[in-house]
Amino acid sequence: MLRASVIVFPGSNCDRDVKTAIERVTGFAPKMVWHGDASVPSSDVIVLPGGFSYGDYLRCGAMAAHSPIMKDVVAKANAGTPVIGICNGFQILCESGLLPGALMRNASLNFICRDVFLKVENDQTFFTKCYRKDEVIKVPIAHGEGNYFADNETLDRLESEGRVAFRYSDASGAVSPEACPNGAQRNIAGIVNETGRVLGMMPHPERLYETALGGTDGRRVFESMLLSTLEAA
Repeated sequence: MLRASVIVFPGSNCDRDVKTAIERVTGFAPKMVWHGDASVPSSDVIVLPGGFSYGDYLRCGAMAAHSPIMKDVVAKANAGTPVIGICNGFQILCESGLLPGALMRNASLNFICRDVFLKVENDQTFFTKCYRKDEVIKVPIAHGEGNYFADNETLDRLESEGRVAFRYSDASGAVSPEACPNGAQRNIAGIVNETGRVLGMMPHPERLYETALGGTDGRRVFESMLLSTLEAA
């Protein structure tokens, strides 16, 4: 059994997408939790979905990070509950302090919506154990602020601790500035916290989880969630 909770903010537009992906891949329907609620139901995993929470005012994710529900999300994450933030959810994780760094405007200053290649850097986390290290997968992006930034000390720590989960690459797995769609430092597309149980990623695995959508490379994020939960039971 997988008890997942999807947090719904005003302006979320991928909440139903990720709900459907979780239900179809795992067989268990998640609960939809309103941002104004005081607490999250007991959950095996919490999802912060993509979208434009609060219209992206101030900074992307800045207002959502102060929604009433986030106090409990942060507390549960710090107590060990796995949390995944996708796109806007990644921005919210950074704004709430659960992950380091920030997501800035794309280097092109344009909104980018297309499939990209990702190199799997860490296959040992709660959300990535169904992938293989150095595997190249294809997952869509859709963002205007996906340019990951952190100071060099933070970047070096992420690298040395194996906390870069996904990195933008070309189809062969080569990592280069040309393979990075948004200018993200060190081609970072996703990172985890110290425990590997909080993941932020800009690409949208929920948009590519079955062949009818054009591919299945995002599917194993949700399979990993289920496998990790079952292994811990």
